[in-house]
Amino acid sequence: MDIIKSIEHEQLKNKIPELKVGNTVRVHVRIKEGNKERIQVFEGIIIKVQGGGVNQTFTVRKNSYGVGVEKTFLVHSPLVEKVELVRVGKARRAKLYYLRDRVGKAAKTKEQVGARIEDREITIKEDLVEEPAVEEAPEEAPAVETENVAVQETVDTVSEETVEEVKEVEESKKEEAKAEEPAKEEVKEDAKKAEEKPATEEDKKA
Repeated sequence: MDIIKSIEHEQLKNKIPELKVGNTVRVHVRIKEGNKERIQVFEGIIIKVQGGGVNQTFTVRKNSYGVGVEKTFLVHSPLVEKVELVRVGKARRAKLYYLRDRVGKAAKTKEQVGARIEDREITIKEDLVEEPAVEEAPEEAPAVETENVAVQETVDTVSEETVEEVKEVEESKKEEAKAEEPAKEEVKEDAKKAEEKPATEEDKKA
């Protein structure tokens, strides 16, 4: 279902006209005739608006030469160029099917006095505004990498300094041990001499 929704989201228009039942509108539709294209205008009253998303439609009705004509348009169709608001009408129900049975002036909705005629649009997608922010994100990545490299270098220098300090301490200990060795040998020689002297005196007495 997610794949279907993503495909439908791509087909949606960024902005759609605000459609209200009872309003008289002028729909500009593209029509292909062979290799040529032209825009045809269909003016009438919106009888109903139904559906949602890609499948949202609205039906427009008009009387031409005493014959009722209805057309249903897809809101998100690329063939619908634009929808112009001509007249704001009063409607107290969602679907105005009762207009089919009426003739002449009775087949129109009452006009709402003092209403502003504005072509309002509803924004659905704002992807075009968000694109620049997405492009800025990769530019910040190299700065983070350089910071990591600097941290690694400092760690290496610290480890090298600690190794050098350890080596210096070991060398100082070795030198101290070498300096202590002759002192120990002298002490041993003195002890040997001290042991030998009483032995000789005893021999003489004997």
